[in-house]
Amino acid sequence: MQRRQFLTALGATSFAALATPALAEIPPMSPQVASGLRLPPQQRGFRSAAVEATIARARRAIRNPALARLFENAYPNTLDTTVELGEVDGKPDTFVITGDIKALWLRDSSAQVTPYLPLVTEDKALQRLFVGLIHRQSRCILIDPYANAYMHDPKARTNLSWSQTDFTDMKPGVAERKWEIDSLCYPVRLSYLYWRQTGDVSAFDDTWRAAMHTVVDTFRVQQRKENNGPYRFQRTASEPTETLARGYGAPTRKVGLIHSGFRPSDDACLYPFLIPANHFAVVSLRQLAELAEPTGLGTAFAQSCLALAQEVSDALNAYGRLSAPDGGDMWAYEVDGFGNGLFMDDANVPSLLSLPYLGACRIDDPLYQRTRRAVLSRRNPYYFEGKVLSGVGSPHSEPETVWPIALMMQILTTQDKAEQRACLEGILRASAPRGFVNESVHKDDAGHFTRSWFAWANSLFGETVLTLMRTAPDLL
Repeated sequence: MQRRQFLTALGATSFAALATPALAEIPPMSPQVASGLRLPPQQRGFRSAAVEATIARARRAIRNPALARLFENAYPNTLDTTVELGEVDGKPDTFVITGDIKALWLRDSSAQVTPYLPLVTEDKALQRLFVGLIHRQSRCILIDPYANAYMHDPKARTNLSWSQTDFTDMKPGVAERKWEIDSLCYPVRLSYLYWRQTGDVSAFDDTWRAAMHTVVDTFRVQQRKENNGPYRFQRTASEPTETLARGYGAPTRKVGLIHSGFRPSDDACLYPFLIPANHFAVVSLRQLAELAEPTGLGTAFAQSCLALAQEVSDALNAYGRLSAPDGGDMWAYEVDGFGNGLFMDDANVPSLLSLPYLGACRIDDPLYQRTRRAVLSRRNPYYFEGKVLSGVGSPHSEPETVWPIALMMQILTTQDKAEQRACLEGILRASAPRGFVNESVHKDDAGHFTRSWFAWANSLFGETVLTLMRTAPDLL
């Protein structure tokens, strides 16, 4: 019986009240995985005593051996394998690659290090790493705010084979130039969370302030109230998701929402108003407004951020909804302002599923809950149910593949322990045989996966387990 059929048969029975199988019933690890897969200490890119202490604490708290080993491998993966430290103009510099692609994505690099934020006040070297990444991201934004990925050398041309013949204004230092709203939101989120954790404003220098002005200016330009703006992108490719029609994407009615060329999956938007990314922009603008006074951005800048956030929020409520299958309305994934909309969800964050995680709404918000039910159902064409795992996938990967990142978002956006347990078991079935978390895994075959080295998924798994240690330790 499939999970959906099982739940339907239960009728009104509470999901949280079900007797769920123990995590110990997950198939055992191979001997190689059980012996540990981390790089030897001398080969790790960054070593943190606070991170190692957290791993030791987690191993004592986690009863399931496969889960403990997966956490030990995954949680430090970003620090072990993707970080390069240095200095630029006498200031810390941190370059963070995605894993198997040796470029810095603003989104991935931010998400990869976020799980270590609670430890920065215990480890000065780790704090310096964050300051260096904030500096690096600020310089990247000033190179080109429309880029999503950057080279280590700011004077180098892209070495990504798929980007070298793009029809767009490629600048030195840019690895790929796909305009994605979230690419500018993530550096704001990183700065804000770092400041909230430490109270330190030393990273927020003139370069950072200029970058934040550029973020807000770019959001305003991409409302495209008067014209299409300066950004164009086309690529010769077999997949239509790799290019934008006419260089700008589909037509829109200018309603105050921010246009996005691409989704956080790096796939082209069908309709340019990407709803979860606009929600993320509202959150980021309000965070910038809060940062304005302590960082020297000023009152006028804060007021400008709040005004834009309110305009986009009002437009989201007016144009960003569709009818929900169980009555009422729900958030669309993309719209065009003319009344056309697309409902789906993509595993990459920002997603509709991730809205509470990003701070866009409360978990118990009724509109979010209606949206969430549709996302985790066959109403979403990228929701798959299988023998190994069930969850949200992406048009960016093969059909019927589920992304562990989406299962982690599902865990982090519910308080239902049975649902959390089911998702955690799915991640273990998909990942424990290899000892690391992958980009996507086939719903029926854990041996069919993409990206054996994908640091974001591993870091987020660490964050998920640490969250459960605080909120639901009995699951572990």
